[in-house]
Amino acid sequence: MGLGRDDLGVVDDGVVAGARLTDLVSLGVLASSVPRDVVDEVIAATGRQAKRSDGKLPPHVMVYFVMAMALFADEDYEEVAARLTDTLASWGCWDDGWSLPTSGGITQARQRLGAEPLRELFARVAVPVADELTRGAFLGPWRLMAIDGFEWDAPDTDDNGVEFGYGGSGQSRSAFPKVRVVSVSECGSHAMVDAEIGGVVGKGSGEQALARRLYGRLEPGWLLIADRNFYTWQDWCTAADTGADLLWRAKANARLPVVESLGDGSDRSVLLDPKIQGSKRQTLIDAAARGEEVPLDQARVVRVVEYTVPDRSGNGKDELIRLITTITDPTAAPAAALAEAYHQRWEHETANNQIKTTLRGPGRVLRSKSPGMVRQEIYGYLLTHYALAALICRAATEADIDPDRVKFTRTVRLVRRRITDPAAFSP
Repeated sequence: MGLGRDDLGVVDDGVVAGARLTDLVSLGVLASSVPRDVVDEVIAATGRQAKRSDGKLPPHVMVYFVMAMALFADEDYEEVAARLTDTLASWGCWDDGWSLPTSGGITQARQRLGAEPLRELFARVAVPVADELTRGAFLGPWRLMAIDGFEWDAPDTDDNGVEFGYGGSGQSRSAFPKVRVVSVSECGSHAMVDAEIGGVVGKGSGEQALARRLYGRLEPGWLLIADRNFYTWQDWCTAADTGADLLWRAKANARLPVVESLGDGSDRSVLLDPKIQGSKRQTLIDAAARGEEVPLDQARVVRVVEYTVPDRSGNGKDELIRLITTITDPTAAPAAALAEAYHQRWEHETANNQIKTTLRGPGRVLRSKSPGMVRQEIYGYLLTHYALAALICRAATEADIDPDRVKFTRTVRLVRRRITDPAAFSP
């Protein structure tokens, strides 16, 4: 049975080997990317096993329930549970005498589960899903990845306000506490593969501070794309030392001395520890210009690509864009290819919008009234979005189309429509 592009939500005909998208998008979609055995392992590792064998809402059921909350942001707890009943019963999650739990019972079960199993589960299952045949996923040997942040509104409770803080101040203070998420995503598939959650005020609350927790988990073979707000000397070194390659936009006032002009229009330059000044700084620049190795704790040789986008509308028209990259060989990645790759970072914005607008709904406030449950809920959104992005990427790769051409909104509607059907396979 083929998968027509109408099922995918693209404009013309095509076939994918396997099953129709509508045969795949059920609760089983979540279990295919978040398998039951991994759920059980995580629950055991975090010490959240059920204390009673006859409980209505065992921990593994609550994991899928939290993910389903992201699919049905408009529904209350009891309605979400009702939508899952047939599928979960087919998985043997309870006997024939099971009855729908109350909203209070679901709240207690969420609290017993906590946030840590969802965090650990996301860390284990969220990996890049594009392969060499996925359109738009690679630049040569490098897998295109991006880092960026976004914010959520949480319920205005005392605990959430203290934990996360409010945007603005005085009369312009935000109505709701703000939760900041910084994540790393795969550009080709839009799948988020790592994330950190924090507030918007106080020490460690900024995008740079949250990103700092992510850099050490980058992987060789990735080309991490970042906007100009992320660069600091130490963060660049930490990220580069993982073996990942970097393509970051530099700030307009960045000091980037040219040590060699290259044939593709780019330049080799050197980044220096800002603590180093005067003659020692010039000595390091001169050494880099001679092609000598420089001490990595003091300087890093990079390549600089500068260009403008003349057809951009608005205030950014003809703005100078300066990129710095660890890829110093222009034959491996010419300047034009790097400039094109940099704009793939907007795929991360697409992923953010898929979560905040399509799944959660525009302007919607999270459900959870306590910080731990806020974190649990956000990881539920991240896991659900990951499962949907993985499905779309696999289907698009089979159809030899760019995953960007698959309508995420339509896929979510199909999942919601079929979520009451028993899955075609067990988790």
